[in-house]
Amino acid sequence: MALAWSMANIYGVKAGDVMWTASDVGWVVGHSYIVYGPLLVGATTVLYEGKPVGTPDAGAFWRVVAEHKVDVLFTAPTALRAIRKADPEASELAKYDVSGLKALFAAGERLDPETFDWISGKLPVPVVDHWWQTETGWAVCANPLGLEQLPIKSGSPTVPMPGFAVEILDADGRPADTGVEGNIVLGYPLPPGTLQTLWRDDERYISSYWSAFEDCYATGDSGYRDDDGYIFVMGRTDDIINVAGHRLSTGAIEQVIGRHPAVAECAVIGLADQLKGQRPVAYVVLKTGAELDEEQLRTELVALVRQQIGPVADFKTAAVVDGLPKTRSGKILRKTMRQMADGEEYVVPSTIEDPAVLEALKPALQPVRKDAP
Repeated sequence: MALAWSMANIYGVKAGDVMWTASDVGWVVGHSYIVYGPLLVGATTVLYEGKPVGTPDAGAFWRVVAEHKVDVLFTAPTALRAIRKADPEASELAKYDVSGLKALFAAGERLDPETFDWISGKLPVPVVDHWWQTETGWAVCANPLGLEQLPIKSGSPTVPMPGFAVEILDADGRPADTGVEGNIVLGYPLPPGTLQTLWRDDERYISSYWSAFEDCYATGDSGYRDDDGYIFVMGRTDDIINVAGHRLSTGAIEQVIGRHPAVAECAVIGLADQLKGQRPVAYVVLKTGAELDEEQLRTELVALVRQQIGPVADFKTAAVVDGLPKTRSGKILRKTMRQMADGEEYVVPSTIEDPAVLEALKPALQPVRKDAP
């Protein structure tokens, strides 16, 4: 029921339309919106095996859209960042007729404003960030194109969908003020389509999701609500770092770093610091063709963060890397990176897309830990 409702009212897909969800079929987005969702409403679904770049080039997505007359494309922000890195001018897009495309949806990780602005400037269709989790089964926050398109705000998945009572709470469980980042929780009861328990483990379901805040499902994500009721999801709550008593969002720092014209994507993690508790360190992937001395880049990034966030961030370290380790759904493995950099024991998640990327990152992580002042 929830999937069928979302197809018509969120994605605006009806019988006869073509929807392409460029995802891993084993991930919740894959089996829900590659298989079940489109077929429930009589739409055509596209199954695709391959990456957005290198198969054979950064025009792979646009070729599929043109050849199969795709109406709605749903993919992860990390795929868009990969395309942007390889083809920043979108010259490959110009080779294909994608005029039939009606909308582009993104989920899996936050669609950062820089990537949103880039793809919005290249495609003449609504680019919709929407936020949900494997546990919720469908979008918690979205822009309901099938009902009425709301104004799109860069960095926001728009507003809660019917059935989801979204609240922002501080660490003590009190409602956070408008514009103040806090814990994103969902009120009870959850709507149809969401998880009801964990397989043969009711107690873990309660302790993992319902114990942190009274009568609320803890999403594990942090964010804030603006004056118009739009939700801004900034990252996981364990990506909030404490720098000399100041609670800072690594997502907010990443957003600033992403504005640098040479940066394709980045990950910011908080490393243990004897003096200040934690300090932010950025791992940056440059756009293809970007030529910039690493020390010059570090200086410019430090200045950006200082200007946009302030000296309290104590941001001083940035390392250029070839790639960032991700899950198959596009989430960057920040926790694993932080454990490696802090010299802690870690387990490589089974959901990792390419273990070789994590191995290649080790030299960049270890010097930061050993040589940091």
